[in-house]
Amino acid sequence: MALVPFDDRDGWIWMDGAFVQWRDAKVHVLTHGLHYASAVFEGERMYGGEIFELTAHTERLFESARILDFEIPFTVAQIDQACKDTCAKNGLTDAYVRPIAWRGSEMIGVSAQNTKIHVAIAVWDWPSYFSPEERAKGIRMCWAKYKRPSPETEPVHAKATGLYMICTISKHAAEKDGFTDAMMLDYRGYVAESTGSNVFFVHDGALHTPTPDCFLNGITRQTVIKLARAKGIEVVERHIKPEELAGFTECFVVGTAAEVTPVSQIGEYNFTPAALSLSLMDEYAKLVRRELVAA
Repeated sequence: MALVPFDDRDGWIWMDGAFVQWRDAKVHVLTHGLHYASAVFEGERMYGGEIFELTAHTERLFESARILDFEIPFTVAQIDQACKDTCAKNGLTDAYVRPIAWRGSEMIGVSAQNTKIHVAIAVWDWPSYFSPEERAKGIRMCWAKYKRPSPETEPVHAKATGLYMICTISKHAAEKDGFTDAMMLDYRGYVAESTGSNVFFVHDGALHTPTPDCFLNGITRQTVIKLARAKGIEVVERHIKPEELAGFTECFVVGTAAEVTPVSQIGEYNFTPAALSLSLMDEYAKLVRRELVAA
């Protein structure tokens, strides 16, 4: 499949309150967000004309900006509406939605008190993050070289661009070695998350998932926990040591892009996609498409 560059597409991008042609949505090379990672973003999905958990995503965008010490110059309601309008402007009812806010180019330096805050929203058609074949048999993952940092060293609860640098490095390394993704440990050596999604394990009919104390408590993660508990499935949030993976029978990752995707391997540990993983994958798919009433 030919690569279609993201800067050379037809369509419209919402930028600072107005629509601009896709190819004209540009920033200066001395934009602070490019040099110092002073940017926050969201990843959302529209299914059948409705963006799943739209306001929750927008509120997290605003909280991420607050953590990075800047204020988005719009209201949550305005950004919600802009996300909907951008999908409509591009004629999409099933789409990936990417709002991003960043510091502009008025100042270049660590201090950027007087930079203008910009906001843009782009939407595009994007199928499942993993191929249907990978999801059916479970994706293969290796261990990442880098660890999720301590809350004392980075703003770990912001969805900030700079925190994804080690994710890109880790995913590239995994793909070069024939894996689909990489599993990251946290700074203490506990299992944390993959490069772009949270993780769940199955043991004796219960779900075990890492405590999100140094990485994002994903919106999909929260949704899956609600779905599981509504089905009477026990959900245990705790610190998980890597060697404990030997005692788990199933594993799956969750996220807006990944949705619910079974895992067949993490490093030296193997899992078999089975009833619990597959049922939650199916129920999540029904929920986001409004075929299932949320608990």
